[in-house]
Amino acid sequence: MTPFTTLRSLALPLIRDNIDTDAIIPSREMKSVAKQGLADGLFAGWRYTAIGGREPDPSFVLNDPRYAGASILLGGVNFGCGSSREHAVWALAEYGFRAVIAPSFNPIFRGNCIRNGMLPIEADPTPLAAVEGPLTIDLEAQTVVAADGSATRFEIEPEAKLMLLKGLDPIDLTLERSDEITAFRARDRAAHPWHYLGAPSLQGA
Repeated sequence: MTPFTTLRSLALPLIRDNIDTDAIIPSREMKSVAKQGLADGLFAGWRYTAIGGREPDPSFVLNDPRYAGASILLGGVNFGCGSSREHAVWALAEYGFRAVIAPSFNPIFRGNCIRNGMLPIEADPTPLAAVEGPLTIDLEAQTVVAADGSATRFEIEPEAKLMLLKGLDPIDLTLERSDEITAFRARDRAAHPWHYLGAPSLQGA
């Protein structure tokens, strides 16, 4: 995954409470298990004038040219609720979003964000939306700075922060501790050799 360190971008305001994963990517738009090919279906039920169509609805914020290229999304309370579909994060990422700022997230959606290199920030998006200009997110400092210089601090778990800063998925995170794992296996094999009867050598493990 691409490491997340700092991000400076316009923020697209979609501050609605309880935006569920079926609104983010309707089930009819999920035609494969791949991470690609989902961007056109992002918010399809709101983004287009007809179900299944591709005529942009000019009243929907994703079609507002003022926010073209925005990679920060401002959402409402309980963002990403509903089903656990990881496609919701994939669709946001493929469209170009790298961070979502909302007062709260569904825990499963939040975890899916972190595992896919997207930063979920729990903060009030309303004052950020009121300031014109780009936002600057600094993950190391855990701050969001608006164009007027006002700063908002956010909290994030150390493990989630490490994964995002280094661009690690859960397997990569485990492999970060491969020396500890190998050392444990060696100690355990010495203490309980009967557990390892017929097992391959630890060399190269």
